[in-house]
Amino acid sequence: MRLRFVWPLLAFVVLVALLWVGLSLNPREIPSPLIGQPAPAFSLPELHDPEKQVSHTDLLGEPVLLNVFASWCVSCRHEHGVLVELDKYGIPIYGLNYRDTRDDALRYLRAAGEDPYTAIAFDERGLVGIDWGVYATPETFLLDSQGIIRYKHIGPISPQIARDTIIPLYHQLLAEEVPSS
Repeated sequence: MRLRFVWPLLAFVVLVALLWVGLSLNPREIPSPLIGQPAPAFSLPELHDPEKQVSHTDLLGEPVLLNVFASWCVSCRHEHGVLVELDKYGIPIYGLNYRDTRDDALRYLRAAGEDPYTAIAFDERGLVGIDWGVYATPETFLLDSQGIIRYKHIGPISPQIARDTIIPLYHQLLAEEVPSS
């Protein structure tokens, strides 16, 4: 008779434990299989000058940020000022303009004022973004000097995320650099 009450109680305890663990997770922290992997290869026209190309090889030689943005992205507008500050801080930022039109993207950058990007790859159809595992804009990747993805942030970068995560990781990557002899 007692076993009849133990099984439902045990099932209830397991269910509560699973719900407790699930509710304690941060839904904005989506693990990326690209962390620790070389950046996906790409070559796209430069947004400002379609005769030039931006490729994954441009991201080599020093730690850099790759920021995926679009003119239609409201959150991108909110993070733009933080990117400007990171650029002033000396962190090289490359852009990947994702599923946009060239005219809209250029209009967006003019309206935003300062352009924090070293160069911007124009991914009109979004195929390169898919290779990078982009869910939505904005998304930002921090790469080391060898082009290995070391960090991915989904959503707009806040001043706190820049200060507490991106800048320290960038300094860590700089410190890991071995001077060439």
